[in-house]
Amino acid sequence: MIIAIDGPAASGKGTIGKRLAAHYGLRHLDTGLLYRAVGKSVLDAGKTPDDRKAAIAAAQSLDLTRFDEATLKGAEAGEAASHVSAIPEVRAALVNYQRAFAAEKPGAVLDGRDIGTVICPDADVKIFVTAAPEVRATRRGNEYRAAGKAVDDATVLADIRKRDERDSSRAASPLRQADDAVLLDTTAMGVEEAVAAAIRIVEARRRG
Repeated sequence: MIIAIDGPAASGKGTIGKRLAAHYGLRHLDTGLLYRAVGKSVLDAGKTPDDRKAAIAAAQSLDLTRFDEATLKGAEAGEAASHVSAIPEVRAALVNYQRAFAAEKPGAVLDGRDIGTVICPDADVKIFVTAAPEVRATRRGNEYRAAGKAVDDATVLADIRKRDERDSSRAASPLRQADDAVLLDTTAMGVEEAVAAAIRIVEARRRG
């Protein structure tokens, strides 16, 4: 079984993806980490995230083992990811990796921006997770503070809105809800409620 979860930043898709994978005994891939790793690689090389040549080279030679998840979850890597993910050649370089991961038995849960539309268009279940920008900004700010980072709430919200605009308007695999995806709005939901709702969606699809 392949479960595709898409949605904007801090919508809750990563947490839901991990919990669904554990619930159904599937592997999980946070595809956003791939783009964050590319972005961080570009920055580590002393380049800017919009340096097309550097970003393509980083994607083609990507080694996820070089990074720990805490580093990739940082604001710097997230901002860089939003830039490099708009480069078609970067996305093309990472497509095969994601599809190969999904194809391995017994299946997988993948979350990202274009899983249901591009990476796994034939996924058994597609969920599009969203939430109000203000709620997503609060969640992201809390994540940063929990990691000991000082953040300004207004700045986090502005960054969320900019990322939404870039992700939705880019030419290469823009963020959008697949026609056959089920919308899950987590604005007023806690983690447990959102996960329970996602499980109900999966079960409904499995029953046909």
